[in-house]
Amino acid sequence: MESTSAKLLLFLFILSHYYLQATSSRVLSISPIPNEALPTRSGYLQVNSTTKSAMFYTFYEAKEPNSSLSETPILIWLQGGPGCSSMLGNFYELGPWRVVSSQGHNVEHLKLEPNSGSWNRLFGLVFIDNPIGTGFSVATTTEEIPRDQHAVGKHLFKAIKAFVALDSLFKTRPIFVTGESYAGKYVPAIGYYILKRNARLPKGNQVNLAGVAIGNGLTDPITQVATHAMSAYFSGLINEKQKTRLEEAQDKAIGLIKVGNWSGATNARTKVLNLLQNMTGLATLYDFRRLVAYEDYLVEDYLSSMEVKKALGANASIAFEVCSDKVGDILHEDVMKSVKYMVEFLVKHTKVLLYQGQFDLRDGVVSTEAWMKKMKWDGIEKFLEADRKVWKVKEKLAGYVQIWGSLSHAIVSNAGHLVPTDQAVNSQVMIEDWVLDRGLFANKEIVDPSAPSYDSK
Repeated sequence: MESTSAKLLLFLFILSHYYLQATSSRVLSISPIPNEALPTRSGYLQVNSTTKSAMFYTFYEAKEPNSSLSETPILIWLQGGPGCSSMLGNFYELGPWRVVSSQGHNVEHLKLEPNSGSWNRLFGLVFIDNPIGTGFSVATTTEEIPRDQHAVGKHLFKAIKAFVALDSLFKTRPIFVTGESYAGKYVPAIGYYILKRNARLPKGNQVNLAGVAIGNGLTDPITQVATHAMSAYFSGLINEKQKTRLEEAQDKAIGLIKVGNWSGATNARTKVLNLLQNMTGLATLYDFRRLVAYEDYLVEDYLSSMEVKKALGANASIAFEVCSDKVGDILHEDVMKSVKYMVEFLVKHTKVLLYQGQFDLRDGVVSTEAWMKKMKWDGIEKFLEADRKVWKVKEKLAGYVQIWGSLSHAIVSNAGHLVPTDQAVNSQVMIEDWVLDRGLFANKEIVDPSAPSYDSK
C-alpha cells in the first residue's frame, strides 16, 4: 500500500500539469486552468453574516468594452435545476473558456479552450451558484436553503449587493440578470425583489437593474405543462393516440396545481416528461435532434480537480456536483408555482427578453408562447400583433425576433435547451444587441417597421 502511494505521488510530481482521476470506466487527465483563463475575480459573497452561508461567484471583465468601465453593463448568469451550478453556464455554455474532451492512450484529457461566443466580449459577466448549497456555494445549515422564490430573491439581493461593493466602479454599471431553465423562476424572483427593494432605498443604495433575460425558462408551470403533447405531436414525434394519453397525464398535473398539491403536481409533471421520453425514445428532451445528451458531466469532472478548485478560489473541501439533489429536493414543492406575475411587474418597469432554442421539448417555444399570451400587461395585445421578423447573423438565418415596447421574444435556430452551447456566436449577438438596443432588438418605436430582417455583422 505504501509503495503504491509513493509511486502515485512521484507520478503526479512528474506530471505537475495534470490531475489524474480514475473511475470504473474512465481515466481522466485534467489540465490546470491557464493563467489567461482565470476569472478577474472569484470567491464568496456572504448572504448570512451569522452562519457565514455564502454564494460562490466567478467574474470576468469585458474583453472589448465599447464604453468606460464605469458604464459597461454587467450580466449576471443564474443556472436552473433547481440546484444546478452556474459553473455549467461558465465552462460549458457562455463563459470565455469551455471544458473540452479528447482521447489519447486510453486516457480522456480535459482542458479549457477559448469560447468565441462568450458573453463577456462587451460586458462584464458574473456567474453565481444559486441558491446556497448549489455548486461551490455554502449552506451552513440545510434549513437556510431557500424553499421559495421570495427566499431566493432575498439571498440573491444580498449577494449582488456584496458583489457591487467589491469595486467602486461597479455601483454605476447597469446590471442585467440572465439565466435559463429553472432560472425562469430565479431571474424574475431577483428582478422583482430588486425593484421592490429599490423603491424603499435611497438612490445610492439601489441595485442598478437594467433588464432581465430568460432562456428556455420554466416560469408559469400550469400553462407550460399543458403544451408538451401538442409540441411533440406537431413535431412528428408522437401519434394521436399517444398525444391523448400525454394530455391525460398533463391534466392530472394541472388538477393538482389547482388544488395546491404542490408536491403531487411536481411528481405528476415528472411523469409527463418521463412518459414523453419513453414514447419518443429520444436521447434527451432538451434537444430532440441530438443522438447523445449534453455532456455537462465534463464540467463536474473538471471541477473535481483540487488544483482547479484552488485556482478558482472555491472551497476545496466541497465535492462539486453540477446539480445538487439536496437543493432540488428542498425546492420540490416550489417547482409548479408560477412567477408569471413577477414577469408582468418587470415588463412594466424594465426590459425583458425571453428566448428559446428551437428544438427544446421541455421548456421550448410553444410552452413560452402559451404563457406569454396570458400575461396581464397593457402592451401584450400590441406585442402579439407585432411582426415576427427573420433574424440573420452574417447573412445566415439565426432565428426569429418579435418585439414591442419593453418585451422581446427570440427563437434561436438550430439550438436546444442550452442555447449558448449550441449557438455560441449567435447567442452572443443576441444578448449584445438586446442589451445595447440594436437591430431587431431595438425598441419598436425607433425601428423601421417595414424592415424585413436585420443582418448582424
